[in-house]
Amino acid sequence: MMNIDRLLILALIVIFGSHQLQSQNDHQKKLDQMIRQGIEDWNIPGFAVSVVHEGETIFYETYGVRNIADKTPVDEHTLFTLGSTTKAMIAIGLGMLADEGKLSWEDPVRKHLPSFRLSDPYITEEARIQDLLTHNLGIQPADLLWIIDSVSTEKTIERFQHAPKVYPVRGGFQYNNMMYAIAGEVIGSVSGSHWTEFLREKLFIPLEMTDTKAVSADIMKIENRVTPYSPGKQGPVKDIYMLKDQVGAAGMIWSSIHDMTNYLKFLDQDGIYNGDTIVRSQTFDKLFEPQTIIPEKEFYPTRELTNPNWTTYGLAWFQQDYKGLKVDYHTGSITGLIALAGLVRDKDLAVYVFGNMDHAELRHAVLFKAIDLFVFDDDSTDWHKEIFALYEPSGKEESEFGDMLEKNRIENSSPSLELKAYEGIYVHKMYGEMRVDAVEDSLTITSNDLYNFEMDHLHFNTFISNKNNMLNNKVPFTFNLGDDGKVETLRVYGLEFNKKR
Repeated sequence: MMNIDRLLILALIVIFGSHQLQSQNDHQKKLDQMIRQGIEDWNIPGFAVSVVHEGETIFYETYGVRNIADKTPVDEHTLFTLGSTTKAMIAIGLGMLADEGKLSWEDPVRKHLPSFRLSDPYITEEARIQDLLTHNLGIQPADLLWIIDSVSTEKTIERFQHAPKVYPVRGGFQYNNMMYAIAGEVIGSVSGSHWTEFLREKLFIPLEMTDTKAVSADIMKIENRVTPYSPGKQGPVKDIYMLKDQVGAAGMIWSSIHDMTNYLKFLDQDGIYNGDTIVRSQTFDKLFEPQTIIPEKEFYPTRELTNPNWTTYGLAWFQQDYKGLKVDYHTGSITGLIALAGLVRDKDLAVYVFGNMDHAELRHAVLFKAIDLFVFDDDSTDWHKEIFALYEPSGKEESEFGDMLEKNRIENSSPSLELKAYEGIYVHKMYGEMRVDAVEDSLTITSNDLYNFEMDHLHFNTFISNKNNMLNNKVPFTFNLGDDGKVETLRVYGLEFNKKR
């Protein structure tokens, strides 16, 4: 009788295991089908996805090509940008230093980075290490600092002290990349190694992330990397590589789906990889503790579909509830390239997505489809259809803003002055210099000896660039005259550059 009972139990185990395996295979196929349809609809050249559940890789696929021109397929070692999913690695780096007793989350930033200065003296002294990671210090973002210039990290942070205070310390939420650039400098100051080298030794090597690079020169040496693309009227349009080492800690790491699968296993196992503790459990948990309440308008538009009861930000993670579970996730978006990292810690599920099409929000569909399938055994929501309808990619080559300006052009107007009168150097204490030159019957504008804009007259004292520039966009520039009738300032992106006299 005992042997019969044992055989029955064994049979039930086999049947249950077979059912689980079949169910997982079905879910993998459904996720793959959705991804393939999404790639077609979003017109994404290359894509890569990994899903880890309970320490095991249960989905691992690459799609399409890294470059449309040569049609080289994406493979498991193809490099994509992490974008802002880099930020979680910076938080992990600070956590490692906390584990070593070299800093505390509550330490003042100036204790470890004496040169740290913000426009508000009180916030300068009050800012703590963890405040650099929570987007709530109250200082206005300043992404143009690194978009239109290429000075050193030290100089970029020095200029950032002119960014104004916009709300009381820890009194709001406003996404701020510059704080992570500062966090990277804290890692360097405390550890004695540049943050890129620190993470290589402490995180990449232990996690066997042999493809991963964090310096632009190293990234560009790798032939097996994707080309960035943006949506265009006739299909994907090749975009620029936005490589900005001076704010690298905010979003400059590049990696492969192979390496990121190892990273997912480390996250899924709460800071442990192959049995080795990389980050202590208490520190690891700290990374995911909610720190800042995010107002609805500041959260991802997907909230309209997931209907969260609450939205917060941890240490480099957006957070919300979904079907009674806490989801930690973060996107990465740099010109022509996208990424997403997501975790459901209570169910040991981790997801990573790469793509080389600007703001291809299929990444969100992959995350929530994976959660539905592998956690809830639920295939009732067509996540690609829902996300695609929500974001509705435009497929326009021209920027809507540039198109609107040209559509509203005031005809038969002319500049107030001869073109030579607009020539000169225009200076902003935070954003550097613009040089204006009159060339034949138009103007050229050079930003910090980095970007060159060829201008056409729009109307009155406003000129607009064509798209043949590194920003791949039409940019309007407006000259303002003083009481003496001479050019006084140049306005671009809402910023006033003063003309040198």
